[in-house]
Amino acid sequence: MENFSKTITISDEAINEKIKELISAREGNIDRKKTLTTIMGLIDLTTLEGADTDEKVRAMCKKGMTIDKLGLGLPNVAAVCVYPTLVATARKALEGSNLRVAAVAGAFPAGQSPIRIKVEEVKYTVDEGADEIDMVISRGKFLQGEYNLVFDEIAAIKEACGNAHLKVILETGELHSATLIRRASEIAIKAGGDFIKTSTGKIQPAATEMAMVVMLDAIKDHYTKTGKMVGIKPAGGIGDAATALRYYILTEEILGSEWLSKDWLRIGASRLVDNLIDELK
Repeated sequence: MENFSKTITISDEAINEKIKELISAREGNIDRKKTLTTIMGLIDLTTLEGADTDEKVRAMCKKGMTIDKLGLGLPNVAAVCVYPTLVATARKALEGSNLRVAAVAGAFPAGQSPIRIKVEEVKYTVDEGADEIDMVISRGKFLQGEYNLVFDEIAAIKEACGNAHLKVILETGELHSATLIRRASEIAIKAGGDFIKTSTGKIQPAATEMAMVVMLDAIKDHYTKTGKMVGIKPAGGIGDAATALRYYILTEEILGSEWLSKDWLRIGASRLVDNLIDELK
């Protein structure tokens, strides 16, 4: 068993200073229109409400795969993200497109179910046609210091994914410090997560720049040691162009241009598409 309690200690204040430096170094020196166009192609267009219907999901899929028909030179989004019971609807609606179907599974958003139930839900979701699974870690177990249990759960869900990619949601707003976010990032990466993701969008704070930088640093350190790339997905509260642009800049500054594609960077959002279209008209 690995001793995850030995994670490096990180100062929240130091991370906030790093953010200021990184943003100020690039914010005034970027092609805004070109970058926002790229960001459109990184979005996981999402609906995760109890009132979601087949009709709503079909409409969202149509929206996501027809952005390139608006005459603005914009790409379609990267994926749609739905609940497990709506995966088959999304899969059928997206036939003939290159959009991926992502789904939350594994007792989203609380994570408070036995691992066997989580695994069965993930298997069901993949069988329904999901290309990507967004799971959330057991924050209660993590905060109790049961780090190896959290690792084992992620590893079990990764195995249940089969060929589907796994995005591991840390729910950083419940982890309270940069050090704990770093620790959760390392556990998720070492357990086999293809992406690490900030938030479910169901609690506040959701995505924050501080959490994003800590996660990016963990990915960079892992890549330096192993040569293995891991993706990143900020999600929750990223509804306007200016905010999305800052997350894009942080990714580029820390990880480099190699990460600036939908294979390695996603942005989970529901309102961002319309706001980007309005800005780029």
